[in-house]
Amino acid sequence: MKLNIALLAGDGIGPEVIDQAVKVSNAIAAKFNHEISWTPALTGAAAIDDCGEPYPDSTHAVCEAADAVLFGAIGHPRFDNDPSAKVRPEQGLLKMRQKLGLFANVRPTFTFPSLIDKSPLKKERIEGTDLIILRELTGGVYFGERGRKDDGNTAFDTMTYKREEITRLAKKGFELAMTRGKKLCCVDKANVLESSRLWRETVQAMEKDYPEVEVSYEFVDAVAMRLVQWPSSYDVMITANLFGDILTDEASVISGSMGLMPSASVGEKTKLYEPIHGSYPQAAGKDIANPLATVLSAAMLFEDFGLTEEATLIRTVVNKSLAEGVVTEDLAEGVVTEDLAEGGKAYKTSEVGDWLAKNI
Repeated sequence: MKLNIALLAGDGIGPEVIDQAVKVSNAIAAKFNHEISWTPALTGAAAIDDCGEPYPDSTHAVCEAADAVLFGAIGHPRFDNDPSAKVRPEQGLLKMRQKLGLFANVRPTFTFPSLIDKSPLKKERIEGTDLIILRELTGGVYFGERGRKDDGNTAFDTMTYKREEITRLAKKGFELAMTRGKKLCCVDKANVLESSRLWRETVQAMEKDYPEVEVSYEFVDAVAMRLVQWPSSYDVMITANLFGDILTDEASVISGSMGLMPSASVGEKTKLYEPIHGSYPQAAGKDIANPLATVLSAAMLFEDFGLTEEATLIRTVVNKSLAEGVVTEDLAEGVVTEDLAEGGKAYKTSEVGDWLAKNI
């Protein structure tokens, strides 16, 4: 198979973890006789520095022409610490989602047998966890009307949803549930928010089209509690943009590290694959960031193109690296040493990538 992949490394540790995903993907391509063309493009702070825009038209053109997008991370502290900044890296991510029509973020949450004791949650609570959260990406409070009034002393952000925005996400959720445990949970705040009442009303009307799926409705605050108490009770969850942003980060602690969780953002045509972690600027350039979430995002990419054997092999070698302790310092025990052969427990980002590629 020939694949044309847009490569958006982004900011911070993005370029380093993307490099490892490319290594692994190229090893897969060589083993299975595929051909991958990588087309790099700028986004985030890197794009602002280059042309003043966090998601320039040239980058959008690359993404539109690609079969899929592999994305690293966005964000830089010089913008985080400047409330008056008119242009921010994160605006590029929102613009990219909107222009590419990426309306659903697919975030799996699962456990790794060799890391089950590294989770801050008790083993008996998280064993068997295998859930997917579908977060709506192009509507809600992040895209609603916002502003200041009363001489800047009052601020407002509006959560707005159209029925069709909810329907297309819920359809993905129902379809995904049919391929899994046939359980769907709609997460909202319908006891308070009118937009959530529209969510609940819309999903209820769709139940008849999927009679095999068991549907539940839960308030987001209750889910925030239950997600860390009984995560294995959930199968597929659908929710609004803001709620999904918060819940997916909460769910990431179940695995033991944000550096392990992949994700995909999907639309009617383009699909984008990215780790759930941020740009982690403190680690940028140090070759210490965990690349496994990005590598597993590449596995999701292969699987979505029907290359199941390839995706399975990536996951197999990732699990092998975890079991054998070929991990970066966030997962390693003990002190990092200069000479790994003399008992050092932490591998560099690039070394993990090399090991994975070699094992493939």
